[in-house]
Amino acid sequence: MSATINRRRFIATAASATALPVLSRGASAQGAWPSRNIRMICSYPAGGQTDLLARAFGEFIGKQVGKTVVIENKAGASGAIGAQEVARAEPDGHTILCSISTTYIMNRAVVKNPGYDMDKDLTLASVIPGAGLLLIANPKTGVKTLDDFVAFARKSGKVNFGTYSAGSAPHMTINELNKQYGLNIEPVHYRGEAPMWTGLMEGTLDAAMGSYTAAQPVLQSDRGSVFAVHSKKVAAIPAVKTLPEQGATARFFTVSGFTGWALPKAVPQPIVDRLSELCVAANSDPKVKEVLATFVLEPALGFKETNALYQRELPVWLEAAQSLGLEPA
Repeated sequence: MSATINRRRFIATAASATALPVLSRGASAQGAWPSRNIRMICSYPAGGQTDLLARAFGEFIGKQVGKTVVIENKAGASGAIGAQEVARAEPDGHTILCSISTTYIMNRAVVKNPGYDMDKDLTLASVIPGAGLLLIANPKTGVKTLDDFVAFARKSGKVNFGTYSAGSAPHMTINELNKQYGLNIEPVHYRGEAPMWTGLMEGTLDAAMGSYTAAQPVLQSDRGSVFAVHSKKVAAIPAVKTLPEQGATARFFTVSGFTGWALPKAVPQPIVDRLSELCVAANSDPKVKEVLATFVLEPALGFKETNALYQRELPVWLEAAQSLGLEPA
């Protein structure tokens, strides 16, 4: 993390940094932000994708504003614990949430009382669109395409398909494929991707779905074959077609989720805009670029693009979640 620099030096540096967005007039009217170190609450454990993104972006932001960004991991309840803390924080821009679409969207459908209301308590400043998730079949199935998978499922009568949690994107994918093709795919829920991919490699599962990065042990050992990508192509495997490209029609196959940064709802808009500008500027930082490349992610979006994506994906995720028939816990 960067050392604190005095205010005069920061202003002089910012004035000459033409490659970075300048502080808007509205933000200056709110007073200097930040006026002290920033807490970035990561609502998932250390070492995972969300945490690594929080640390890379946090370090960049700290360097630009001349304050330390302290990452605090407050995991649990699908991100709700961290979200609650940020929602209740002083709305001065010094407490930021870094979390994923499960926290920002899905909790309202699968958690009876998450302890926060996304629409009333938080404002999204910037998001990183999610990468396409891979659908991988066990080699014994002989599956290479979605048509192969549908034929295998019909012939077998029942398919064991791994997910990394109930209510997850893989779970909803199974539900939509069952509806469209009249299949009997059985979800097998694991506590995370690592044990799920182990289940596939050990032959317990016929297929599974998850991220490109976490699936590397499967792909590198040739113990699984990618037959589709959920919603968008993955640059590292461009020949693999998406589910829609292979005939799957559910609206859910048009969304990909996201990782993003949010502030308490009452934080002044100029501060929200400034955080958004900094997240976008971070896209050019070498460390940030390395983390984005590791997880095959797109660059962070600005405020308008972020909230357009959120409003576009929100009803689709909720519709797919509700069709699972899960009772909020």
